[in-house]
Amino acid sequence: MSLNRNFWLFAIGRFISQLGWAVQDVALPLYVLDQTHSGGMMTLFVLAEMIPILIVMPFAGVIGDRYNRKWLMVGFDLARGVLLFGVLAFHLLGIYQLLVVQVIMGTMSAFFGAATNAMFPDLVEPDELERANSIAGSSNILARLIGPAIGGVIYAIGGIALALLVNAVSFFGSGLFEVMIHYEWKTRELESASQVIRDIKEGLHFLRSNRYLMTIMTFALFMAALGQPFGAVVMPYAFREVLKFSSQQFGLLESFFMGGMLLGNLLIAVKVGKKAGKFLFIALFISGLMILAFMWVISPFASLNREQAFVALAAIGAAWGAVEAFVNVPLNSKIQRAIPTELRGRVMSALIVLMNISGPLGLALIGPLLDRYPAWQVTFVLWLGMAVVVVYYWIRYSGVLLGEAEGS
Repeated sequence: MSLNRNFWLFAIGRFISQLGWAVQDVALPLYVLDQTHSGGMMTLFVLAEMIPILIVMPFAGVIGDRYNRKWLMVGFDLARGVLLFGVLAFHLLGIYQLLVVQVIMGTMSAFFGAATNAMFPDLVEPDELERANSIAGSSNILARLIGPAIGGVIYAIGGIALALLVNAVSFFGSGLFEVMIHYEWKTRELESASQVIRDIKEGLHFLRSNRYLMTIMTFALFMAALGQPFGAVVMPYAFREVLKFSSQQFGLLESFFMGGMLLGNLLIAVKVGKKAGKFLFIALFISGLMILAFMWVISPFASLNREQAFVALAAIGAAWGAVEAFVNVPLNSKIQRAIPTELRGRVMSALIVLMNISGPLGLALIGPLLDRYPAWQVTFVLWLGMAVVVVYYWIRYSGVLLGEAEGS
């Protein structure tokens, strides 16, 4: 595999910090619930991280295009580590104190993400992006598989303080690898506040005027609006409320899906590479079949007992996860190749904001539907919506989605 030293330094650093994040992501909800027993407070903590990202991301994209991305990445990793060490040193572990910390962490994460997302495609050759993205995706999945288990043990041993300490150390460990990356970037410092607005407008103009990017973006937005509610609400609801699975079975089904994604990412990294994009619509077709299979298992027509349903859904989840890698990796790589590096921070930040808006729009509709209709019927509605989107883009834009932007 021809990926270079810079990429591996980046990948190892990201894995270390993602593992620390995963530990904190398990411990913090447990701590909030132990202290408040309030679902509303839990929601407030989620929003405290999400809303700052949505607000500052466009500005973070401008900073990521104008200043050295490597030092922004290293600086915000170290700054987050310092913040968490400060929280521990001054014992700022009250619920409302941690809520403020969550807002600050979300804001810094936006600037960190804008810099790293813009820098990542520059670390490898354009033809290697599929392999690089699949390895980075595999690293993220491993962190999500290992981190929650470690986080639960760490919280049981040392509570929220030990979990925050682990995450703080992980930020410094990540920064150690990132600082060794060789990356040159010609900075263009901001001279006035008006330049920020001009830069944001320039990024949006490029996005709107690029037919290739607009096609991929609108396709991804429609699929996110329909797919995110399915994964975040319908599946957990069906597992817990319809099939009455235990918490252990619930967690295992999540692991089967993530294991399938890991397998798909590794297959792209080791074998398929850039050719993965050719299988996009085949992967979407198989994904549709998996949704129909899921719908059948949770419907009254299946007549499966709980153990049979669990085995069927485990197999469906593993296959489904592997197929999803062949959708996500090619689309992400095509977007990265299509955006000039000098605009990448702004354009990708705009895409992230739009993706984070489209998902919640779908989520807002699904809850009321599940309160009124069986989960298998709601699943069918979502499948139908996705099928319409996929067929429409296959007929109208298959050449765009399967091809590359000019000059890529």
